[in-house]
Amino acid sequence: RIEKQGAGVQISMAHRITVRHCSIYDTSRAGINISEGTFGGHIIEFCDVFDTVRETGDHGSFNSWGRDRFWHLKGAPEEKLPELSKLDILDKTIIRNSRWRCDHGWDVDLDDGSSHYEIYNNLMLHRGLKLREGFGRKVYNNITVNNALHPHVWYPECGDEVTGNIWMTAYRPAAMRTEDQFSGAKVDRNMFMSEDDRAKFVDKGWDENSIVGDPMFVDPANGDYSVGKDSLFLAFGFKNFPMDRFGVQKPALKAIARVPEFPAPTKAKAELTPKQDALRTWLGATVKALAGEEFSAFGVSKEDGGIHLVAVPAKTRAAAAGFKAGDVVQKVNGRPAKTVAKFEKLTEEFPGKPLTVTLVRGQQEMALQLP
Repeated sequence: RIEKQGAGVQISMAHRITVRHCSIYDTSRAGINISEGTFGGHIIEFCDVFDTVRETGDHGSFNSWGRDRFWHLKGAPEEKLPELSKLDILDKTIIRNSRWRCDHGWDVDLDDGSSHYEIYNNLMLHRGLKLREGFGRKVYNNITVNNALHPHVWYPECGDEVTGNIWMTAYRPAAMRTEDQFSGAKVDRNMFMSEDDRAKFVDKGWDENSIVGDPMFVDPANGDYSVGKDSLFLAFGFKNFPMDRFGVQKPALKAIARVPEFPAPTKAKAELTPKQDALRTWLGATVKALAGEEFSAFGVSKEDGGIHLVAVPAKTRAAAAGFKAGDVVQKVNGRPAKTVAKFEKLTEEFPGKPLTVTLVRGQQEMALQLP
């Protein structure tokens, strides 16, 4: 076991690192982590990574927490961000032909500005693929068992392409507040097991040409999720990839290496979003309590909670006080505000006295003083 913020393989400020045929499991955090995109060009292939994120949260079996330079250029014109995201990227990073399973986060988690990745021929066994804000990701020919894509906080015109994948539930977006966050990416020609799942985001322009069918997995009980020869998915263009080359290959190591638990494929829906406060109005702003994957999207912990300011129209009292759409309020005069009802109660408990509201904006904590 390793220290909580460590990883089986850690890559930081490096170029063209290859990670191949590794079996990594029983880790406190990620199995493989890239902590800056600088300088890219890495290849991660034929790895078997599972039983990860055992002592922390909000990570994945593969986890990149980005924070490349462009991500911190506060106030930079948004139309410049795609080019700025290439400041430190010399080559794209490739993740392919690997098997991932994370029971406490996501199987593959690209976080905090992670950009310019190519992800294909991966088997994701439990919690799916998360893509937080970034640019130029190409995701194709992957299998996600009993889960799907989790798009979080995408930039408009992100240039992502998500095509030709097998998804087994509907997508689960978080903090995707505007239509252009959906329209800036190409998400189409994927494969689903349910028409309801395929059609869920068609109104956003996604998956208009995707199909519904049965992958007819060959032998999932023993880890072979190859698509069966009679499946419509093969005719649609899906290409099988090796299911027996994950992890260590040396016979002496293979004899002692564990393998992950193989889930039975189901047609179950994606996990339901936890019950949450309805939209409310406060000082003219639209507010709600965070729930589900929104904690990860806003970079705050479930323990701390928070009140999301969904919309702050101009000329409202909230706007005049300095609040902005996307702010997450966590405390009033030092006291936690985890629900809208508690937040409203706290703002009324100090009549005639100023309020200090602690909030998170752009993953940075700050405070506003209200008269």
